[in-house]
Amino acid sequence: MLRLVALDMDGTLVDVDSSWGAVHAHFGEQNADGLRRFLANEIDDEEFIRTDIEIWRRHAPRLDVQELERILADVPLMPGAERLVRGLRARGARTAIVSGGIDLLARRVARELGIDVALANGFRVTSEGCLTGEGIVRVPVHGKEGVLEQLQRQLGVAPAETAAVGNSEIDVGLFRRSRLGVAFLPADDTVRQRADRVVAERDLGRVLDALDDFPPA
Repeated sequence: MLRLVALDMDGTLVDVDSSWGAVHAHFGEQNADGLRRFLANEIDDEEFIRTDIEIWRRHAPRLDVQELERILADVPLMPGAERLVRGLRARGARTAIVSGGIDLLARRVARELGIDVALANGFRVTSEGCLTGEGIVRVPVHGKEGVLEQLQRQLGVAPAETAAVGNSEIDVGLFRRSRLGVAFLPADDTVRQRADRVVAERDLGRVLDALDDFPPA
């Protein structure tokens, strides 16, 4: 029986490749150097977030949570997201965002769609809500498998009762902790090859068809 569906956010639930990149784009910036250093294992997740914040604060030295929420309010849901979550709820499955993206957006998406759990990365802030420059890592980019494992234990859900949906190689860890992994608009060959099903149409609602291997609750 399908009891839990773990959902990536950036490029899956929302129609942008990166929530971090969406904030950079707002300021007319990018963080290519930080990405290069991260992929080369020169910096960890926390330092990667620090490099992002440093760039943003050049434009907004007192950047606060409210401003970030306004920026991220423009990020659109992926077409079919509402139908997918509605269909999963009708089947009796719980839903969880497991994302290396920004928690402010993950919580907004969870509220709008009625998703049960939102796990993503965030920021340390002052009493006035201004970013201190430090991040909070809840979902390491290469640690989604462990995050899902912990969530399954908390909810009392087995991997055999879990499905996962993601679009890139960093979501393969979710697939390993699931009975069925769905690559939605796969961004690389790794996620395509490791998935049990592939949805190449820009309609997240089509993921429901890919979950037919699970009987309803």
